[in-house]
Amino acid sequence: MYSSDFLSHQYSQNPCVLNQLVDNHGRKITYLRLAITDRCNLRCHYCMPEGGVTLIPHADTLSYEEMERLVVLFQDFGVTKVRITGGEPFARVGCFEFLQNLKNKVGVDQLHITTNGVETAKYLIRLKQAGISGINLSLDTMDRKRFKEITRRDRLDRVLATMYGALELNIPLKINSVVTAETSDRDIIALADLAKLHPINLRFIELMPFSGRSKVATSCNHTLIHRLECLFPDLQERRADTVSTARQFGRPGFLGSIGIIEGSSRTFCATCNKLRITPQGMMKACLYDDGVLDLRKLLRSGVSDNKIALKICQCLNHRYADGHETEMANVQQNEPSMATIGG
Repeated sequence: MYSSDFLSHQYSQNPCVLNQLVDNHGRKITYLRLAITDRCNLRCHYCMPEGGVTLIPHADTLSYEEMERLVVLFQDFGVTKVRITGGEPFARVGCFEFLQNLKNKVGVDQLHITTNGVETAKYLIRLKQAGISGINLSLDTMDRKRFKEITRRDRLDRVLATMYGALELNIPLKINSVVTAETSDRDIIALADLAKLHPINLRFIELMPFSGRSKVATSCNHTLIHRLECLFPDLQERRADTVSTARQFGRPGFLGSIGIIEGSSRTFCATCNKLRITPQGMMKACLYDDGVLDLRKLLRSGVSDNKIALKICQCLNHRYADGHETEMANVQQNEPSMATIGG
């Protein structure tokens, strides 16, 4: 925790302290997304080129000890939910042990992980025992041929083993499915059937511009919600009980739910409660910024937690109102890969 003198002094000049991060638009930060690696064992065409992306040298990636220090710091600021992402988290050696430390040593209350499921099935029992709060599983199709086309890898059976294994163990499960121009109605209907038969929160995601390629002119996908309404005319929108990036819908007779994450329209920005940290320790106040604070540099310079806390608060005093404003202010020649950002 921070000293009372530090908190009192900072609060008099900056209301984002006193055990709570609040940005200049009054949004409270309670959710941290921590990417532990840029490595991935799939090559989804909407995420990265077939040959992959230029990998971050290991020495430039935050160590587990450095990440634990940051999580403790953010917990002192009132963050209650931590999500571990990648790349693919289980592509990094020691991922499970790190998760254990976050639960048992650091004491993270709500610990979630986002995974593609390729290497996750063998950890499920231990994740359940460790008290994992939930798994987000990336899955764009139930068809093996289509899966291989999308991911450039023939590994659907391993992903499904993770999905059904998590359901058997009653681990809360969300499925994230990116919808592109190539996504067929058959793909969408087959995935929706999972939410009919199982208590899954299925979220369809509008394609976002993070493919790791040179920028090309693309039109925003504003028709996804219309497409879902045409396929499922009995969709019933539900009022959200908590802050969420997804609009939630139910269907009669469904055990689970269907959601949509509107990456193009970004209607969820007004209630955004999250920060991201990339594998190399760059803090992002928005998915669309270039990074607002080099935490790795601060950690390795020997400064105190108080100093790091002050820098974080200063950054949040200049946060953009939404993703559109952020994107306009951070013009890039190339689209970064989602694997280097941490989803």
